[in-house]
Amino acid sequence: MKAKKRKYKNIFCSLIIVMCFITTTFSQRIITNPNVVVILSDDQGWGDLSINGNKNLNTPNIDSQAQSGAIFKYFYVSPVCSPTRAEFLTGRYHARSNVYSTSTGGERMDLDETTIAQIFGKAGYSTAMFGKWHNGTQAPYHPSTRGFDEFYGFTSGHWGNYFSSLFLDHNGKLVKGKGYLENDLTNRAVSFMEEHREKPFFVYIAYNTPHSPMQVSDRWWNKFKNKKLTMFNRDPEKEDTTFTKAALAMCENLDWNVGRIRNKIAELGLTRNTIVVYLSDNGPNSWRWNGGMKGKKGSVDEGGVRTPCFIEWPGKIKAGEKISEIAADIDLLPTLADLAGIKISSKKTLDGKSLKPLLLGNSNIWPSRLLYSSWAGRSSVRSQKYRLDDKGQLFDMENDPGQLYNIAKEKTDIAQTLYDSLKEWQINVLSEINRNADRPFTIGYPDFKYTLLPARDGSGHGAIERSNRWPNSSFFTHWINVSDKITWNVDVMASGDFKVELYYTCPKKDIGSTIELQFGKSKITGKLTEAFDPPLRGMENDRVERQESYVKDWKLKELGSIHLDKGIGTLTLGATHMPGAQVMDFRLLMLTRVNN
Repeated sequence: MKAKKRKYKNIFCSLIIVMCFITTTFSQRIITNPNVVVILSDDQGWGDLSINGNKNLNTPNIDSQAQSGAIFKYFYVSPVCSPTRAEFLTGRYHARSNVYSTSTGGERMDLDETTIAQIFGKAGYSTAMFGKWHNGTQAPYHPSTRGFDEFYGFTSGHWGNYFSSLFLDHNGKLVKGKGYLENDLTNRAVSFMEEHREKPFFVYIAYNTPHSPMQVSDRWWNKFKNKKLTMFNRDPEKEDTTFTKAALAMCENLDWNVGRIRNKIAELGLTRNTIVVYLSDNGPNSWRWNGGMKGKKGSVDEGGVRTPCFIEWPGKIKAGEKISEIAADIDLLPTLADLAGIKISSKKTLDGKSLKPLLLGNSNIWPSRLLYSSWAGRSSVRSQKYRLDDKGQLFDMENDPGQLYNIAKEKTDIAQTLYDSLKEWQINVLSEINRNADRPFTIGYPDFKYTLLPARDGSGHGAIERSNRWPNSSFFTHWINVSDKITWNVDVMASGDFKVELYYTCPKKDIGSTIELQFGKSKITGKLTEAFDPPLRGMENDRVERQESYVKDWKLKELGSIHLDKGIGTLTLGATHMPGAQVMDFRLLMLTRVNN
């Protein structure tokens, strides 16, 4: 009997030991595999936060996130959207991945680049992206084929309507949004975190505000519409205060959504095991208070490229840490991988460096460095103390942060050194941009079912016009001749049959045109038999008159199935018969592979 008891006791002790081992192992996994949440705002300047001294608004949630972690006092990105996103995703200057514009294909990263999502995914993380991608639409440029397990948002450079948006993209499918877009994106993000709480996740939330059009819910606008502002741009005669109020209202909505994300992380019990990063993609999109800095979005001066950046990791990163060393978006990939204990296996040399020593207080010696900015033929370089601008002017950024006094003649050696370095960077890095590279729009990527071909990526011929000079979120109109056509330069990556869906509008008096889609020897025809002529909209939600295209609802027309052979060529949408005064207004084609 005693022997039997000893036997059970030994078994019980063995089970306890095994459970302790499992618990310890699991705890170590938790410690060495932190979750990562990166929040990127769009066109929000350094000065659009109350923590940076702006008394026109209140951003308590973002302020709290900053105060709970490290604040980078001098953090730099590109002057505009898509280059910054490419630099964050690759850890390399945007020129290296051939991102040279914000639309019509120039926003795409070369396919041999390795993204941060691929690196974390390979390390066992569940990866998701919610919001504005802006680095390619058609697979394999699509986020779902660049490392993200889940994608919900839009791939365009800007969006035309922020309320229950049409044509949002969910893993390649077109879906309709639910409510105000920023809130919708947050809903998706918090649901993903909840569903994947049992294993490490990497979540990238790229909000599209305060980018124009300036649309924001009444809840946020009502606070600002009659508000008296107390802080203005350093050149107040340039400021449109109504635009400023709309931007600030959008920033307060962003802050509310950041609070929702942090609250969900806390609710899931993951606060101490989650790294949260907050930054913006460029300077402010209007002349408004920005700490007296020179320039705004699009500029290579300080105000165009310096943005907020806060990194929070309770228990690891000291709360309230203020880091004075210059840093940049190219540093985030190596930094986050380093913090997560992930080895980067990429054949490409990173331009960024891990900021882990700065974040964890282990930077006894931090080498000096230079950071470069370039856009639209203008380039500048920033050292820890100086900025050499695109005109060769030198500014002491410690004593003259507003770039008011050119000291190039007094500091000739420094100005020459920075000038030489900038020229060398232009030769070795910026020269990698190749606007003439053969990068057709891809169709039929074997591992992805859907191909979206929007008007943005097409070319109108004859009398056809864009609805706006900014291609993103535009449509084609003024199709008034049978000889007019729309074309796409495409690369069919694998032969196959594709269901073709077309989105159009046409008034009743003009209905009845026969249209034809052709690629090589393959063609498909269809007749527009249903009139659909909705009004333009968007202006009813705009707080400021927009520069971009207005939007409208669209009618779906299934054209049938077309066979496309592998190869490069021109996909042409034309008309063979037009009984009225126009063929149609055109928004997009959706091609869905129907065989393997």
